[in-house]
Amino acid sequence: MRTWPILSAPGVLGLLLVGTCARADSAPPALPPSDEVREIAADAYIYAYPLVLMELTRRQTTSVAEATTALAAPVNRFAHLEAFPDPRFTAVVRPNADTLYSSLWFDVTAEPLVIGIPNPEGRYVLLPILDMWTEVFASPGSRTTGNAPHTFALVGPDWNGTLPEGVQRVRSPTGMGWIIGRTRTDGPADYAAVHRFQRAIRVAPLSAWEGGGTPPPGPASPAPRSDKPPVEQVEDLEAPAFFALFSEVAKANPPHAVDHPILDRMRRIGLVPGAIDPRSLRPEVLQALAEAKAPALARIKGVFRTAGRFVNGWRTNYTAIGTYGADYVHRAGVAYAGLGANTIEDAVYPTGLVDADGRPFDSDRRYTIHFEKGEIPPARGFWSLTLYDARQLFAQNPIDRYAIGDRDRLTYNPDGSLDLHVQRESPGAGKEANWLPAPAAGPFTLNLRLYWPRPEVLDGSWNPPAAKAADGM
Repeated sequence: MRTWPILSAPGVLGLLLVGTCARADSAPPALPPSDEVREIAADAYIYAYPLVLMELTRRQTTSVAEATTALAAPVNRFAHLEAFPDPRFTAVVRPNADTLYSSLWFDVTAEPLVIGIPNPEGRYVLLPILDMWTEVFASPGSRTTGNAPHTFALVGPDWNGTLPEGVQRVRSPTGMGWIIGRTRTDGPADYAAVHRFQRAIRVAPLSAWEGGGTPPPGPASPAPRSDKPPVEQVEDLEAPAFFALFSEVAKANPPHAVDHPILDRMRRIGLVPGAIDPRSLRPEVLQALAEAKAPALARIKGVFRTAGRFVNGWRTNYTAIGTYGADYVHRAGVAYAGLGANTIEDAVYPTGLVDADGRPFDSDRRYTIHFEKGEIPPARGFWSLTLYDARQLFAQNPIDRYAIGDRDRLTYNPDGSLDLHVQRESPGAGKEANWLPAPAAGPFTLNLRLYWPRPEVLDGSWNPPAAKAADGM
C-alpha cells in the first residue's frame, strides 16, 4: 500500500519532500489571502469529488456476501446483469438496452488479480478498467485486444513480481478500482448465449490462479447498504467528513503525476491526501471548506450539462470523458452524471435534446430522424437510439421497445437511407419496424449510442441529423 509520508504536529500538516526538512515545533505557515483560501477550498472539493463518489459507490455495491443480479458482489468478484432494464428499473438514470453489464470492484493492494476472458465468438465486448479517480487506464475488448481469449493480471502501483507465462501485466495507478464490462446483447433471445460468456470469465488472486480451483471469496465491504444513491450520499457529507473520507481513500489510491500543481495549492491550506485531520485544520480553513461545498457542487452539475458540442439538436461530449488529465471539473461532472463513462474511442453518446426547430421533444408530437445513406451512424461495434422519459428512465409502451438500432430488422428506403419514427402511436403497419415509441405523455430525450465509433465520429465530421416534427403538429 502506498502512503504519503508527512510531518505532523498539533495544527500542522506538511509533506516530507526529498531534500527538505522541517521542525516539528515550527510555526504554521501563513495562509494565503482569504479569497484565495476560498478558491483553493472549492478547487479541492472538485478535485476530491470523483474519489469520494467512487468509494461510496464501491462500498454500496460490495456490501454483500455473494454476487447478485443487481451488479453487487464482494470485492474481486464479478456480478453480471442478466436482463435489460425495463420501466420498473430506477437504480441508475439513462439505462442501457444494448449490452448486459458485468461489474467488478478490484483491490490489488495485497496481490495481483488475474482475469481470463474467453473467446466471445465474434461478439462485441468491452471491459474498461477505471482507477479510483475514474480514469480509464485500460480497455480490454474487441477494439483493443481483439476477440481471441485474453488473460491479464491487474497489479498494484508498486508491485513488481513475476506473472505466469501468457499473462499480460496491466498496472493500476491506484490500489483499487472498477471494471464495468459491457457485452453486446441482441435482445432477450440472446440472453442465454451472453450468460454463457459471462460465466466463463475467470477471476482469481495470483496466488490461487495456477491451482485452477475455486478462488477464495473476496471480502464484502463492511459498510451498510444505503437506500440513497451514492451521489446523494456524497451531497449529505459535511465538509469535514467529506475531506476525511477523501484522505482515507487516498492512502491506497495515490494522485496522478499531473496532480502536483493542485496538490501544492491544497497544501497551502493544510490539505495533504492521506494526512487530512479536520480537527487540526485552522478555523478559517474549515469555514472555507464548508462554504465551498455548494458552489463547487453547482459547478460540477453545471459543467456536464454544457460539455461537448451542440449540433442539430444533439449534444456530444468529445473531450474530457474517460481520460481527463488535469481537467478536474469535467472529471467531476462526468462522475456525477455518468460514473463509469467510457473513452470516446470505445463509445460516443450524442444526446438529443431538441428537434430541428429548437423545441424540446414532446410526446404530443411525431418526429422523424432521416439518415441519408452516407449518414447511417458509423460504428464498428454497433449503434442504437434510446428514448428516456422526463425521469430519464424507460417509458412504458405497447411494444416494450426502449431502443432501436442496427441489430433490429430495420426497413431501409430504396436509396439506402433510413427513417426512424419517434412518436406515441404506431406510424402504421408498414413503418413499425422503424418505430421507437414515445411516452404516453410529457417530454422526453434521446440518446444515440455508437460503440467503437469510426474516425469521422471522433473528428466531428459526422453529426446526427436533426429530428423533424411532422407538419401540422
